[in-house]
Amino acid sequence: MGVFDRFFGGREDGPADNGKPIANPALENPLSLQVLLRERLQLDSEGLTRSLRAYHPELARATCDFEPAGENKDVVLGVAGWENHVVKLFGINGPLRSEVVELCVRSAHYKQELKQQARRHQSYVSLDYAGYEEAAYEQYVALAAVAGALAEHGAVMVLNEPGHVSFPAGALERSGVGDTRALLHGLLLLLYCGFIKYEVEDVPGVWMRTHGCHLLGLPDLAFHAEGHHQGQKMFDIFQSVLGHALNGGAELGAGHTMQVGQDVFLRLRAPSEEEGFLDSDGELFVAEMIGADQINRPR
Repeated sequence: MGVFDRFFGGREDGPADNGKPIANPALENPLSLQVLLRERLQLDSEGLTRSLRAYHPELARATCDFEPAGENKDVVLGVAGWENHVVKLFGINGPLRSEVVELCVRSAHYKQELKQQARRHQSYVSLDYAGYEEAAYEQYVALAAVAGALAEHGAVMVLNEPGHVSFPAGALERSGVGDTRALLHGLLLLLYCGFIKYEVEDVPGVWMRTHGCHLLGLPDLAFHAEGHHQGQKMFDIFQSVLGHALNGGAELGAGHTMQVGQDVFLRLRAPSEEEGFLDSDGELFVAEMIGADQINRPR
């Protein structure tokens, strides 16, 4: 079975065809990341396979194959896989839509130089999960592993459009980190979901919220802060709360209260009619600071 057939999937009973990964044809609405590259596409099957296998011991038997899909070779299809993971790669010689790049890059908290590199990219690769792992978080980890391998092949930025977030590809490169698996599992609000700060016209203070949590089966969270100085604190709180819920340790809903620090307590509520700007593709709850005496007590 060739790359083209394996890209579109040909069966539903397993991840490999004679040792070669094959996309799961039963998977709908797959998770996806977009990887921006400095130069035009120059990917080769052997090179990316080597990078994948070196990325982490769990990928020691990974494979990746590419095949041109257009007459002028400006479109490339690829299939990467290991164990029960399969990732489809759809490469384009040309820039990703500027509105998507700006959505993910504009409010990011890294150097302007990296933002300009992202805006000047010459090609991109869309990574779509197409494997047999059921846990959405592990699917994102697999996608990020392929993005990390692409960092050795000219990738400059990794984008998550539903999360409104981007992450420098160089930070995923295996030569720059120790335990790559630990790194990939720690990207909850850095790549798999987004944490955005923004000011609303005629509304004092700064709103801080997440995007894309619904793809992990979680609600988005928002907080109306006094100013930008509370950003790191709320990032850490949201990361902790969502991480706890992701691991089955907490249920999040309107009216729920929780302790998130030694002297820090929260209550969740639904957005008010005046907070229509807090739109979300799934559920969203606004977090409010409360006193210790208000925990588990109705208003």
